[in-house]
Amino acid sequence: MKVQAMICQAATPHLLLFTPVPPAMRATLEQRFALHDDALLDEAERRALSTQVRALLCNAQSVVSKVQMQQWPALELISVIGVGMDGIDLEAAAERNITVRNTPDVSTEDIADHTMALLLAATRKVVQAHQFVQQGEWAWGRFAPTPRFWGRRLGIVGLGCIGRAVARRAQAFDLSIAYTGRSPKPDVAYHWYADVEALAHHVDFLVVCASGGAETQGMINAAVLEALGPDGVLVNIGRGSIVDEVALQHALQSRTIAAAALDVFANEPQVSQSLCSLSNVVVTPHMASSTQQGLQAMVQQAQDHLLEHFSMPEVAS
Repeated sequence: MKVQAMICQAATPHLLLFTPVPPAMRATLEQRFALHDDALLDEAERRALSTQVRALLCNAQSVVSKVQMQQWPALELISVIGVGMDGIDLEAAAERNITVRNTPDVSTEDIADHTMALLLAATRKVVQAHQFVQQGEWAWGRFAPTPRFWGRRLGIVGLGCIGRAVARRAQAFDLSIAYTGRSPKPDVAYHWYADVEALAHHVDFLVVCASGGAETQGMINAAVLEALGPDGVLVNIGRGSIVDEVALQHALQSRTIAAAALDVFANEPQVSQSLCSLSNVVVTPHMASSTQQGLQAMVQQAQDHLLEHFSMPEVAS
């Protein structure tokens, strides 16, 4: 019996959790995997498990470096709850034949909804108007008129799934749509600009939906903000690294642009308070994808990726 138990235990894949998971998901995974919480392991336990861990479960903020991958030589799969994989060394994973899977499509519509909410809030000054009423200033006069939203010009940086979802919503507001990216998309009628500065020059609203990485690092710089102009509004729901935050702060303070709305930042969760405290910026805590239904769907998909990889049937509820 003891030998049989050892064989069964050896046959059970070891899964390392880089992120907390909901109780229901944990209960399901415990029926199929030997679970280990990375944050709770000491060095001796880590060494003992080094050749046994075959999968990691992460979130979009997790960091998995080449050095970390080398610590788990049996690693086969990294399953990510979320879209972002900026913290994962994908090149090192490919070199070691480690499969990396995320949940890219689940949150597209939720992110697009939040993008429009940010754009409307920044343009129509919803947060400032809320504070105006809340602080009793309405008794002393009316809130100043805000810029019009409908019928204006929207530029999208990165016309992927999220960018397209934003464009569909923008059409309901009669916004004219243009975009920039690596190359024009033959299946859309929106005007394409070869670079982001040219796009910014021709639009009122600039929405960043691009991916992070070296190619887009600091793409939204002082020149782009200058091109966007004093009536322009910037929204970033892509990656914090894409926007030069120092240049943005200066542009907002000097009214080079009218306003900005940000859901992502360069050094999350540490955010520049001098930027956040400006009266013409709206900020949210990287929550564009964080709806209850969306998170549930992402968790389910990440769980499915684990079960599929190890050819396991779904666990009956």
